[in-house]
Amino acid sequence: MTKKLRLLSDTLIGKGWGELRDYTVAYRTSEGQDVEIRRECYHRGHAAAVLPYHLEKKTVVLVRQMRIGAFLSGDDAFLLEAAAGGLDGQEPAACAKREALEETGCRVFNLEKIADVYAMPAAVTEKVHLFLGEYDNEPRKTAGLAEEHEFIEVVELPLRDALDMIKTGQIIDMKTIILLQSLALK
Repeated sequence: MTKKLRLLSDTLIGKGWGELRDYTVAYRTSEGQDVEIRRECYHRGHAAAVLPYHLEKKTVVLVRQMRIGAFLSGDDAFLLEAAAGGLDGQEPAACAKREALEETGCRVFNLEKIADVYAMPAAVTEKVHLFLGEYDNEPRKTAGLAEEHEFIEVVELPLRDALDMIKTGQIIDMKTIILLQSLALK
């Protein structure tokens, strides 16, 4: 059942890498009750993520970089994850290819769209477009754009090992887990 949501107020709380806004919305519940709810929401644009994989070697390429949210939650600050970045006006597939090259050195081809997902729709507007892409060149060891303060370790490993790392809690990034499991199902 589709409910109509009415926006009652929209206030900018802060602006940095994205915008944090405070909203008041109203809607009618399925029981017929009219409710008003106040929520904060973070806006930072949409993104694309790509998991480069080598068909013959049965390997994948992931990146390890600092993630403040993981650190502030008590986890290791340096997560192992799929290459990803903001669309910056590009189509999702073009962004996925760009990010694979920038963050891993992999030139991906045979790009396959897996899904469009919201990681945290209760508080963040970002939709992430997920892709698998084959590679056949040697990945870089390190990567990242200095102007974006990216200091990235590039990790090539067997798909089987990456899947085991989900079970052991060494890979905890949602987009990466979805992409690894999608590849395993192929």
